[in-house]
Amino acid sequence: MAAAAASPSSVESAPRILRLVAECSRSRARAGELLLPHGPVPTPVFMPVGTQATMKGITAEQLDALGCRICLGNTYHLGLRPGPELIQKAQGLHGFMNWPHNLLTDSGGFQMVSLVALSQVTEEGVRFRSPYDGQETLLSPERSMEIQNALGSDIMMQLDDVVSSTVTGPRVEEAMHRSVRWLDRCLSAHRRPDKQSLFAIIQGGLDAKLRATCLDEMTKRDVPGFAIGGLSGGESKEHFWRMVALSTARLPRDKPRYLMGVGYATDLVVCVALGCDMFDCVFPTRTARFGSALVPTGNLQLKKKQFQKDFGPIDPECTCPTCQKHGRAFLHALLHSDNPAAMHHLTVHNIAYQLRLMNAIRTSILEQRFPAFVRDFVATMYGHPARCPQWAVDALGSVGITLD
Repeated sequence: MAAAAASPSSVESAPRILRLVAECSRSRARAGELLLPHGPVPTPVFMPVGTQATMKGITAEQLDALGCRICLGNTYHLGLRPGPELIQKAQGLHGFMNWPHNLLTDSGGFQMVSLVALSQVTEEGVRFRSPYDGQETLLSPERSMEIQNALGSDIMMQLDDVVSSTVTGPRVEEAMHRSVRWLDRCLSAHRRPDKQSLFAIIQGGLDAKLRATCLDEMTKRDVPGFAIGGLSGGESKEHFWRMVALSTARLPRDKPRYLMGVGYATDLVVCVALGCDMFDCVFPTRTARFGSALVPTGNLQLKKKQFQKDFGPIDPECTCPTCQKHGRAFLHALLHSDNPAAMHHLTVHNIAYQLRLMNAIRTSILEQRFPAFVRDFVATMYGHPARCPQWAVDALGSVGITLD
């Protein structure tokens, strides 16, 4: 049974952190700004993931230079090492990692899926066995808030009961109702609501009725933003986009909508069309570590022999430091010698690609040409509309964007 909702009058007291600037006349796409303590963040926005106060393969200074204005930290891992007490002494996570812009911290809930063999969920919270030393710890809604308050992130996430998107049956409904109850506990435990915005996380798996119930309950609560959780975990794309569309249709227009764990280029474009504002994913940095460079036509596997004598940049249109200074042949050689510098150069480029894509999407919304942008994107990525995945065609069609 879900806990009682916050009173309707208290909803108005939530800090308004989204300023809408433009909306697509055809689809649900919107351009705006997140008004946060460490400066405005243009939306739609992709947020790079720095699990332990750093991105793998790129420095905070380089992220800043690429134009990144918000990135992620992981509450569970930072709570274990080096611990919130030490980070608090460094003036919070911003001071600890020397990052002058905004930070979003997850709640630690995702580790219920990624560390499922090491965790046990009860109404009290999640008991984890540390992957570092085997010691048992309890992550409750109150403890998650305590850690995130100490970290000082600009946006913090509620602790939710997370199950894999491929799970079905009673466990999904249990997790959804528990997430609503845990949101109320997070709201009660949050000590800095004037400085840190707490987002609710919509759960319900792939069940439309459960999602709708969760949306109805959580939108009654006094929160400045909402995340769509429990997706992008291996479910079919057909189920994925329908759950996203259901959620954006019911979420408040004047609050940010954060689709968690999404980072493939096509997914970003489609989900902006469906009405999402914020995204995060380890994909661009993780794929860089395997020698894959993101380009408008998909990706280049630079270990392949065809790049051995190719002296051109990864992408002639890209202005990132990697493309300005190094050719494909050089990167190919680094990859084949297992030089860590290869990961660094590709990570810089892939993050730049993601940020440039989101900026192009935003500009097209501002200029009221987003449907044309989508058609151009598909033509470049797939060569012909007929090659675009059917789920994307269906999703775009649901909001009035046709590809031919």
